[in-house]
Amino acid sequence: MNFVISSETLLKQLLKISGVLSTSNSLPILDNFLFVIENGQMTVSASDAESTISTQLDVESKEKGKICIPAKLLLDVLKNLPEQPCTFSVNVDNFSIEIAYNNGKSKMVGYSGDDFPKTPTLENPSSIQITGSIISSAINKTLFAAGVDDLRPVMSGVFCEFSPESITFVATDAHKLVRYTRTDSQATGSSSFILPKKPLNILKATVSNDQEVQLEYNDSNAVFTFGNIVLVCRLIDGKYPNYEAVIPKENPNVLTIDRLQFLSSVKRVSIFSNKTTHQIQLKLAGSELSLSAEDHDFSSEANERITCNYSGEDMEIGFNSRFLMEMLNNLETTDVRLEMSEPSRAGLLMPSESNKNEDILMLVMPVMLNR
Repeated sequence: MNFVISSETLLKQLLKISGVLSTSNSLPILDNFLFVIENGQMTVSASDAESTISTQLDVESKEKGKICIPAKLLLDVLKNLPEQPCTFSVNVDNFSIEIAYNNGKSKMVGYSGDDFPKTPTLENPSSIQITGSIISSAINKTLFAAGVDDLRPVMSGVFCEFSPESITFVATDAHKLVRYTRTDSQATGSSSFILPKKPLNILKATVSNDQEVQLEYNDSNAVFTFGNIVLVCRLIDGKYPNYEAVIPKENPNVLTIDRLQFLSSVKRVSIFSNKTTHQIQLKLAGSELSLSAEDHDFSSEANERITCNYSGEDMEIGFNSRFLMEMLNNLETTDVRLEMSEPSRAGLLMPSESNKNEDILMLVMPVMLNR
């Protein structure tokens, strides 16, 4: 099996799909790219057993066949080659691979393409068309809030809820929660599933804003198709917690403040917070917000005051400063609104003015103030 392809073209496509490769694969075959050639088209796939991503490209070849080529070795060769045609010669009997280029050649041994795991096919899937910009925005605004606890796998992904009216993405780790809803994208029926973190990170890195993404899904798998790339991932099995139940409905104490000013102040004051709790205290009275943090272990503290717009009763509430900073970094509006009911209940952070077709709500649990 022989084929000729530009070194730069191949490297570009391999880098797009290499994000799925894992450094600790249970199956050695997963350390390889699968090359399949048929009718002058080459499909290259990479997998970690849970997710498989493949890309299609034109290739000069009159033959058909498949071979697994060691991923790291191939990437290292291509990264160090200037742009030029590369001729791949594959011996299908012993799986030896020779790559010939302008001033030399390199040899390696591959594996049988039949040993590579088969990509699951979806039977009777539901489907929805989403623009790349909506997918990217949803991932950017929710993924940071997903959990990292292996004992609670359902909370380590992003919960997707599709309906004929809207699509909603939710992530939570029990300390913070983000709900992101779009009304400019709808599904034909109602369904919900949990997408794992890794394929979402791959999507974020590979999909461009102007691309149309076809998402097909059933009870166990989801398939994202965009451009010449197909990403298949296994869904997280389990029931997502009832997130609506933890969102407080009555929040009479409302703080409206410049987002960047608030973020800068939290960053500075949090330097002096306890390194375990990262606790920062917010004291609200009239049109003034006081932020303070202290670390008794090192006898250090910081205080700042900001003029703000606040309506409600005077109150003191504690938050984890890292959670606040993550949330403020992932909002884009000039001003934000922090709605609270009492110091022991969650606070809701949201843009002061919602964009058309977009609704975002971030919930952060308080920490008990050290007296």
